[in-house]
Amino acid sequence: MGFAQSGAQITAARVWPARDYTRVTLESRVPIQHKMFSLKDPERLVLDLEGIDITAALTGLADKIAPDDPHVKAVRVGRFKPGTVRLVLDLKAEVKPEAFTLAPIGDYGHRLVLDLYPLVPPDPLLAFLEQIESQRAAAAASPPAEGTAPEVAQTQQPAAAPDKEPARAESRKGRPAPSRFIIVAVDAGHGGEDPGAVGRGGTYEKRITLAIARKLKARIDQEANMRAVLIRDGDYYMPLHMRVQKARRVHADLFVSIHADAFIRPHARGSSVFALSERGATSAAASWLAKRENDADLIGGVNLDVQDPYLKQTLLDLSQTATINDSLKVAKSVLVELGGINTLHKPHVEQAGFAVLKAPDIPSILVETAFISNPQEERKLKDNAYQDKMAEAIFAGIKRYFAKNPPLARERLAQNP
Repeated sequence: MGFAQSGAQITAARVWPARDYTRVTLESRVPIQHKMFSLKDPERLVLDLEGIDITAALTGLADKIAPDDPHVKAVRVGRFKPGTVRLVLDLKAEVKPEAFTLAPIGDYGHRLVLDLYPLVPPDPLLAFLEQIESQRAAAAASPPAEGTAPEVAQTQQPAAAPDKEPARAESRKGRPAPSRFIIVAVDAGHGGEDPGAVGRGGTYEKRITLAIARKLKARIDQEANMRAVLIRDGDYYMPLHMRVQKARRVHADLFVSIHADAFIRPHARGSSVFALSERGATSAAASWLAKRENDADLIGGVNLDVQDPYLKQTLLDLSQTATINDSLKVAKSVLVELGGINTLHKPHVEQAGFAVLKAPDIPSILVETAFISNPQEERKLKDNAYQDKMAEAIFAGIKRYFAKNPPLARERLAQNP
């Protein structure tokens, strides 16, 4: 492997810990040449950086390892030999490491990305079921107040998936609501290396979306027959296709992606709701926005050398007409509710080719809560009470949709292939 320019410097080092994986990012003005290997007893990962100086950014990496990082215990940095700086990551358990480089984009220079995945990936469906059981146990330990009925949710069954999902276009007339939880996958847009849009006051979209997503989950979980699953519940980046995959693995009945819009003109304002389009965008603005959101993988950082057949299946599956029709229904319902708390950017649902909405069997919508690039709306988005209103409006639209379109019953739990 070739050498980087002698005396090249690491200008920034970042760590993004998460249960799904921990990411370590090193940034430089020039490409970073590296070698990686693992050591056993104890578990360690070694990263040799060629032609790199030891800088404060590198030595400061050790202080960025949090005690609760699921995968990394500590980091040590030192000069291994002339021309080589060695990073040793002390691990809490064996991991599946991936190292790849990213070309400069946006405000970032050349990046070397190290992703540390657990050998056994966390099962979102199992985590969801454990959450339900813990809630039931807590409810059982706390007797209901005098004069109140027992919690209905205790008698309901969690969502299950058949071997083959019936078509969602099937008529639901006369069908009683199934005795099971309605599962909503709530996706906080951006995260980690990808801040999303940045308001004029310095507000990061990724923080706003996570705050509203958590509030929406809390509101959904208050319903006896509904539960929400957060696609990301921390400041880390999840590739777009993995967001879709996680929603499918928990057998979600709906996928809601939360965002905060941005435009070059600061006076642009209002809320919008989007659904997937198979035939191109409904407007130039929708097309521009879809491209910006789809480019998140370039900023957040995705290893393009990993071939994912699931991604190809999802992105190339065009038999989505019934799912898109349901997406449009729930999008209209949410848009009506948003109109009660904010100006609407457009009075109708828009459509475009958003990669994150391409689950072939889950109605999916993308909510642009407001324009973070508008100083007035940025201030509102930062307000805790306004975030509550936004979450409540989205929830009300979701609930109204399911009242008219109850999900089809499922017979048993099954893992997606």
